[in-house]
Amino acid sequence: MINCGYETWVRDFEAERERRAIAGDPLWSRGAALHPALVRSLRKFQVGEDGDGSALIGKAERAGDPVYTEAVRLFVAEEQNHARTLALLLAAGGAGTLSGHWSDAVFVRLRRLLGLRMELLVLMVAEVVALRYYRAVRDGAADPLASEVAGRILADEERHVPFHCRRLREGLAGLPAPARRAVAGGWRALLAGAAALVAVDHGPALRHLGVRRRAFVVETVRLSAPLAASFTSAPARTPAGV
Repeated sequence: MINCGYETWVRDFEAERERRAIAGDPLWSRGAALHPALVRSLRKFQVGEDGDGSALIGKAERAGDPVYTEAVRLFVAEEQNHARTLALLLAAGGAGTLSGHWSDAVFVRLRRLLGLRMELLVLMVAEVVALRYYRAVRDGAADPLASEVAGRILADEERHVPFHCRRLREGLAGLPAPARRAVAGGWRALLAGAAALVAVDHGPALRHLGVRRRAFVVETVRLSAPLAASFTSAPARTPAGV
């Protein structure tokens, strides 16, 4: 079995789970005054956060590192908690959730096309878009409960990105430098396209939050250069099975 030091990530996820249990949920009973455009937007993101993560967990298991697999299970649990808290936020605002949305279906199909590397590359697109989106909700929502929920989710996403970057760096290390550069370029292009789609689809909500569509895309894409450089730099060791 290969062990690449993911014990640290397992401990991080477990510590966060314990901290979250001690802190408890936001006070849902105070209710939420959510703008209709924000309700429509949050519903779509809630669908994207929901899911059992079975495909990702299965690919992690086949990679041959049980410690990494455990970290992935804990990551999936945090994503499921995001879906739960968004659903409760919507309920506090008198709104329900969606059963599905086309944008989530597209991302799921893309993620399942190939192996773990493709799954993580597409997942990273969603994670980076989420960084900018939840920051916009945290800073721009007039409702305190919405701002609190978005802030909690954003803090988790900021931990998730380096976790996935590390595994991608290991998974891509066996490729020659030109191939890694091509992957980085393709990923940045995919991220730019996804950011543009989100800016259009969630434009009314972004406007309500005080964020221009163009600014949302530009600021999201700006994050892509250092992240792509991070996961396309070769580490000392490369795990098998990725």
